[in-house]
Amino acid sequence: MIEPTVTMPPTRARRPPERRPVRPRETVRFPVLAVVFVCAACGLVYELELVALASYLIGDSVTQASVVLSVMVFAMGVGSLLAKRLRCRAAVGFGLVEAGLALVGGCSAMVLYASFAWLGESRYVLVAFSLAIGVLIGAEIPLLMSLIQRAGRSGQADRSSDPGDRPRRPGRKAAAGDPDDAAGTVADLFAADYVGALVGGLAFPFLLLPWLGQLTGALVTGAVNAVAGGGLVLWVFRHDLTRRSRALLLTVNVCVLAVLATATVLVDDFEQAARRAVYGDRVRVAVHTDLQEIVVTGGREGPPDLFLDGRLRVAGRDEYRYHEALVHPAMKGRHRRVLIVGGGDGLAAHEALRYPGVRAVTVVELDPGVVRLARTDPALAALNAQAFRDPRVRVVHADAFGWLRDAADRLQERYDVVISDLPDPGITPSTKLYSEEFYGLVARVLTDTGRFAVHAGSAADRPRTYWTVDATLRAAGFATRPYSASGRTPGFAAGPDRADRTSGTGRGPGDWGFLLARPGDRPPVLGLAPDAPRLRSLAPDTLAAAARRAERTRGSALPPSTLVHPRYGS
Repeated sequence: MIEPTVTMPPTRARRPPERRPVRPRETVRFPVLAVVFVCAACGLVYELELVALASYLIGDSVTQASVVLSVMVFAMGVGSLLAKRLRCRAAVGFGLVEAGLALVGGCSAMVLYASFAWLGESRYVLVAFSLAIGVLIGAEIPLLMSLIQRAGRSGQADRSSDPGDRPRRPGRKAAAGDPDDAAGTVADLFAADYVGALVGGLAFPFLLLPWLGQLTGALVTGAVNAVAGGGLVLWVFRHDLTRRSRALLLTVNVCVLAVLATATVLVDDFEQAARRAVYGDRVRVAVHTDLQEIVVTGGREGPPDLFLDGRLRVAGRDEYRYHEALVHPAMKGRHRRVLIVGGGDGLAAHEALRYPGVRAVTVVELDPGVVRLARTDPALAALNAQAFRDPRVRVVHADAFGWLRDAADRLQERYDVVISDLPDPGITPSTKLYSEEFYGLVARVLTDTGRFAVHAGSAADRPRTYWTVDATLRAAGFATRPYSASGRTPGFAAGPDRADRTSGTGRGPGDWGFLLARPGDRPPVLGLAPDAPRLRSLAPDTLAAAARRAERTRGSALPPSTLVHPRYGS
């Protein structure tokens, strides 16, 4: 019997199992977020570096911070728009952006300091770097979004080509990196960006500045930026690159790292050369404290010059003109107890100690490094006649505002004289110590007949600042007597601050402006005490001329400066 033939359906040849690509969620998301975190930290370090260095080199920290932040945020918007042109080549574009950011941001501090040291002007360089860094930072996120979305589309296409894959059921949550989860991807990127900015903002003042300094800190940050950005593109997104693009990115990143490494090796020599360009060839001491840079120039036997953060605080050959005018008019009257705000160089204390009736001098100085140098440096110690070794002197290292607020209620005796030996509020961050609130605290520690002497900046060069201090003192309940001092030795800056040694016109000497104040409605008498020591620059007739000279600069009435409404500018 012939069995019927059974025709079997043709068997479909089974394809060898394809190696399915790893989902973008696993291979792209975490490396990208890690790099976004690192790059955001680096970007904020560049930003803070520019703000700190600009405040140090140019002054007026509020203005410099405003310029840097506003220009950089504007440039970030420009960078985001420009990144649209690179979306078709997002991988190589992101790699070049990160390499450029590492080079520009890492070298920004050195170039800014070099322009200040050798050209004498750094404002335009500051704006240029703020623009360049902002444009590069603004291009990062759009390019990363393009890369992630492209990887997501590629992975989804590969999965959909496999017949064993099932379409995503409605309602199932999209995975990060999928094209239809753009909102989730953006949220992840910005979360990593903000957390990285937090870490960079905290690392800058607590790690980079104390351990590496401004110049080396910026260079190391640039190197980290280059490694993170270049590593992401050359490894995670290497399949999106042609052989030529990979060679280009590798070459660029190696060159950037070589430049940064070379600059790091030479940074000490650069800093010494720049310091000589700023301060001259006779730099004797240069130290960085937690608060500022201190530089002493001059020979060990000759009179020294003391610079704090690049601004002349003590010109050894004529410092007596400033300190005699600041201290001695306030000593006319009872002067048993004296309080000096600032004055870490010891020179104001030295002038006060020349009176035999002085029993106690309290110096409130924020930076212990200044006092330490004034004690130990032979030239500075000779200039202040070893004032800090006098048993009548007590040094308090504290912020004067906070110390006065705490001390006002617990002082056993009030002070007969208070002397404010502080930088000009127009170019330093000491504005709160020229506020109505601070002067109110001073009034609480003064005796009823006490006197308060204030250095208020140049009356001739910056009359608005000078008369704002006067208006602030009067608003705090003081009656004031303005006066100034001039006639400095040629060749030195116009006082404790880095100003031109001539008045604004470039002809003739500049001046130091002072205000003598006392509580109440009756202005103090401008004169010298009967027991005043022999002075080199002051006499009753010179004080009368100093008062007339200051009065000639008076303008229209100005409002006082307060903590919430500071009115001092550049």
